[in-house]
Amino acid sequence: MTETNNIILNNTQIHQKIKRIAYQIYEVNHSENEVVIAGIANNGYLLAEKIVEELKVISDLSITLCKVNINKKNPLEEITTDISVNEYTNKSLVLVDDVLHSGTTLIYAVKHFLGVPLKKFKTAVLVNRNHKKYPIKADFKGISLSTSIKEHVVVEFNNNDIIAFLE
Repeated sequence: MTETNNIILNNTQIHQKIKRIAYQIYEVNHSENEVVIAGIANNGYLLAEKIVEELKVISDLSITLCKVNINKKNPLEEITTDISVNEYTNKSLVLVDDVLHSGTTLIYAVKHFLGVPLKKFKTAVLVNRNHKKYPIKADFKGISLSTSIKEHVVVEFNNNDIIAFLE
């Protein structure tokens, strides 16, 4: 953990952002029977789990949680999911990550899903930095933040306590 003056979002604020993102996902998918929430391992998946919890409270959608495994240091390596392609084919899918830094991880994860026919495809992040290397955007975001190139946004998950801060 870091000094309190570097905190971007505290636990309460993050849970509010997660709830709002869940409502936005439900609004976009209210006419769907099923939605796949695909979280990028590790923190993106933890965030996806929290979003799924909220969606189950506010909607009657059938929700499938999916873990997307990507080597963030070498995103050209094979990207895998913990469910089969058939389980998300022709369905609405939301790709989730904790922070949109340069866009590298998100754009390569998007590329993985482009080979699959989907009904709808959206992206969600908790923190959207405004310094992207790739032309990718988050459809649903908790907060947009302009940071310097040297600053690093960290989202820390400790059981039910979540905090976002600058390093």
